[in-house]
Amino acid sequence: MKRAPVYEYLLITGIGVAALLIPWLLPNFITQFTFLWVMVVFALTWDLLGGQMGYNSFGNVLFFGIGAYACAVVQRDSGLDYFTALALGLLCAALLSTAVSALLGAGVLGMRGHYFAICTLGLGVAAGEIAGGWEYLGAGSGMVTPQYPGGIGERDLFYYFLSLTITGTGFFTLRRLYQSRFGIAINAIRDDEDKAEAMGLHTTRYKTVAWCVAAFFLALTGGAVGNLIGFIDPRDVAFSGATFGVWMILMAILGGKGTIWGPVLGAAVFHLTQELFWNFLFGWQRVALGALIVLIVVFFPQGILGWVREAWPERFGQCVDTDRQGGEETR
Repeated sequence: MKRAPVYEYLLITGIGVAALLIPWLLPNFITQFTFLWVMVVFALTWDLLGGQMGYNSFGNVLFFGIGAYACAVVQRDSGLDYFTALALGLLCAALLSTAVSALLGAGVLGMRGHYFAICTLGLGVAAGEIAGGWEYLGAGSGMVTPQYPGGIGERDLFYYFLSLTITGTGFFTLRRLYQSRFGIAINAIRDDEDKAEAMGLHTTRYKTVAWCVAAFFLALTGGAVGNLIGFIDPRDVAFSGATFGVWMILMAILGGKGTIWGPVLGAAVFHLTQELFWNFLFGWQRVALGALIVLIVVFFPQGILGWVREAWPERFGQCVDTDRQGGEETR
């Protein structure tokens, strides 16, 4: 396994120390930082398919919504104390989402290109309509999650660290997977799936496993967010393809898809920009956000890290030689 450079360890350490100190250094912004970790999970899990494997999914929000509802239902119906019910709810949410992704993967991941993208988009929309008509889940009125047994400040602090834990676990899990045979396999699927199959790679199996990993962490995040907000709406929170479903794609593209740090950077930039829009452009925030989306697609199709990599390739381990006769660059 390739050893990470020293600066990456320093970066991870710096982010970790800052994350632990934020609740005390910036206590008034703890909810915003909690959602930053949520955004990082969104971007990382989408990039697992869209960046590393080349399958652009518009339906990953399905697993976020399943996790939110599954966790809340277990908490509501188990009769256990708050924290025990929450732990059990998160476990059930993760297992249920993983099982659903495994069942869907066998059929849906057999599609390619725009057929796969459209199918996954339909899954998210269909799930929102089903939840909106299911009385057991509160139907269109939504579902209220159990009340946290403590003050608002204690609740915010608890879910900050819970979200941070989920994000950190997801980051290091994906980082390890990308450095293993699994990472090589899904990159081969992205580069040329037909050749990968011809060489004996069970592509559907790898694609399904990747979707299951994404579903697992999205479900945990869904359970945490549902409790943090205190209310689960089927279309505006749980299965919100127009917001969460689109944002996870934009964040991965903005930072640089197909990398481990690109989604993290994209999530940080996007979330900060969005918060600034909501605070200083009230009434025009959606217009500004739409303009930002256009700018991302037009000027950063390769992402921030992709642009930096092209500008300074030698800093990313790419050898740049100049042919003295022809003056051509070879990388």
